[in-house]
Order: sequence, then C-alpha cells, then structure tokens
Amino acid sequence: MSDASVTTEPFDYATAFSRTIGWITAAEQAVLRGKRVAIAGLGGVGGSHLFTLTRLGIQSFNLADLDRFGTENFNRQAGAFQSTVGQPKIDVVSRMARDINPDLDIKAFSGGVTFDNMEAFLDGVDLYIDGLDFFVLDIRAKVFALCAERGIPAITAAPLGMGAAVLAFLPGHMTFEEYFRLEGQTRNEQLLRFMVGLAPAVLHQGYLVEPSAVDLANQRGPSTPMACEICAGIAGTQALKILLGRGEVIAAPHGLHFDAYRNKLARTWRPGGNNHPLQRLILFLARRRFMRQ
Repeated sequence: MSDASVTTEPFDYATAFSRTIGWITAAEQAVLRGKRVAIAGLGGVGGSHLFTLTRLGIQSFNLADLDRFGTENFNRQAGAFQSTVGQPKIDVVSRMARDINPDLDIKAFSGGVTFDNMEAFLDGVDLYIDGLDFFVLDIRAKVFALCAERGIPAITAAPLGMGAAVLAFLPGHMTFEEYFRLEGQTRNEQLLRFMVGLAPAVLHQGYLVEPSAVDLANQRGPSTPMACEICAGIAGTQALKILLGRGEVIAAPHGLHFDAYRNKLARTWRPGGNNHPLQRLILFLARRRFMRQ
C-alpha cells in the first residue's frame, strides 16, 4: 500500500508562494526570491526566523549555529522535537526549511559565527537577522559592527515574556555600539546594558512571577514559545520592508516593543541609546535588582 502522506509532486515556486500575492506583487515576490539573508543562531528565535522567511519566498540564506538540540529547548525552539534531540540545530532547521522549498541555497557555518569567519558569513548578504543567544555579546557586537561597515541592514528581535522588542540598525543611522554602549564595560554591565537597551519600555517586567528565574551569573532566563513566534512575525515584516524598499522601517534609536500579555504596543525613542537619562536611571535600578542576585 502506498503512503498517501508522501507526495512526489515537483516543487513549483510560483504555486508554493502564490497566496502571498496581494500583499505583495508578483514582481516583488521575484525580488524576494533573489535576496540572501544571514541568520546567526538557529535556536529560540533563529529557527522561527528561517521558516518565516522561507515561507515568504526568500531562497538564499547564510546560516550559522554550533549547538545541538536538547530537551530543555522544547518549550520554544522551532526545530526541537523528540526526534531531533542531540542533532545539530543547523542540520535540523536546514532540512526542515528545504522541506518547504527544496531549491533553497544555504551556506552553512556549522561552527557558528566566529571572529575568523564572520566576513565570509556576511558575504553577498542583503540583510542580517540576529538570533544569537542573549549572552553572546562579543561576537554579536562585532557582527553588527561589520554590518555597519559594509552597509548591511541588521535586525535584532528579542523574545521577552510574551512579546517581542525589535531594533533595526540601518546604514546611515545609529550603530549597535552607539546605541548599547558596551565597549569598555565589565561583562555583567554589558549584559545589563544589552537587556535594558533592547526593551526601554520594559513592558514585560510587570508579570515576571519568579524573578529568581533571571540568573545572569549562570546565563539563564525564562522564555515562552509565543515570544519567539511574535519575534519572527515582526522581524519578518521588517525584513520584507527593507528588502523591498517600501513601508516605514523604524531605525535605532527608535524601537518597537509589543507585549501580547499586556495588550500593549510601545514605540520607543532613546536618543543617545543607553546614555539617555531615562536609560541611565533604568540601568541604575537594574544594577540594584540583578547584581544583588
């Protein structure tokens, strides 16, 4: 008996993504098909970014990740299943993405992004989307700096509580370092500055019912699946606008924070980034709260 769930129908790009036409034109779909997007980190948000952009019709990716799936990833990571435990994340999500579009052109960096390979990682890229683990700051800062140097738009979308905070660093606008101001700071101070800078509206803090779950010293924090999917939706929309050159893209020091739990959307503006007086106050309070822990 044949397995009716297995299809041998040849893949047709136009048919696969035809239902997007209307929100974009056929000509714009062709533009998206020819773009290349780099995603570093394929766990919490990175896998969701990849699948969203693949379903949008983007066909070329530079992907980087060095980790393997574990049971602790089940609550949020798009490629985490019983069947994928122990497997390299980059292999799993690449396979899943090719199950959507078998014609994908994927350049895989299975050792993750490093100081030695990041130039190759960004070669030929039209957009960079950050999916690195929150605690990976040195590589993240260097990748964003290289994007600025090369004129590559870069997006970071942080899954926070049950929402997402998104920042876009665009050519000619404020850079990652100018916004977060990490250089010369201690490791703990860098973590605090990154955390506070990502979400100046702090919409998520009001319903953190177990504050001890935020453990900067041991590099752990709570997460939800909803936040990852919201990140992918917002970042995917920003990606569409950047790649097609239409629609307003809010560039840093402006940002967006949507929290589904609190039914709130905040548009933030922090001239000077973490050097803004309000940001300095929030950092002071964060030091008292988290450094004491």
